[in-house]
Amino acid sequence: MQQLSERILHDGKCLPGGILKVDNFINHQMDPMLMRAMAEELARRFVGHSITKILTIEASGIAPAILVGECLKVPVLFAKKRVPSTLERMLTTEIFSFTKERSYTVCVSSDYLGANDRVLFVDDFLANGHAAIGMLDLIEQAGATLEGMGFLIEKSFQGGGQKLRERGIHVESLAIIESLDDCTITLKE
Repeated sequence: MQQLSERILHDGKCLPGGILKVDNFINHQMDPMLMRAMAEELARRFVGHSITKILTIEASGIAPAILVGECLKVPVLFAKKRVPSTLERMLTTEIFSFTKERSYTVCVSSDYLGANDRVLFVDDFLANGHAAIGMLDLIEQAGATLEGMGFLIEKSFQGGGQKLRERGIHVESLAIIESLDDCTITLKE
């Protein structure tokens, strides 16, 4: 997606350790016009699927997921990173966060994710694929069907996208970062 690629090159910042900082337009301060355009593009890429629910993980995936849900006219469910005492009939899984360098127990209620759901997972980043694999675990626990996974930005050099595609998962990424070597952002053409 050209608009996102240009914004990454203009406003993104590279930090040591393979971190791409886009907090000035995606995951802290958000550009609503760009977010809308990205959601419309993700929805377009999955329009042929019979999606009944969007699944994401808090917090950075929520904004794009809500807009994709609006475009596809389906509900949005987000996995919580803290297990609340009020959540009943929980499905849980462990996810390692590359950025935070720690593991989380994430959960959703089986009241909102079940065997009749055909799920599109939406998130801001795909790096190592830990969050995506965790969400796949929740989907499988619920007996739901994964229709695909959509990401705003994929860091292909970290291998998560390859792992998911090797499993036969329909993966769409709006911008693909090939390298952050020497803190230079190199996008896939």
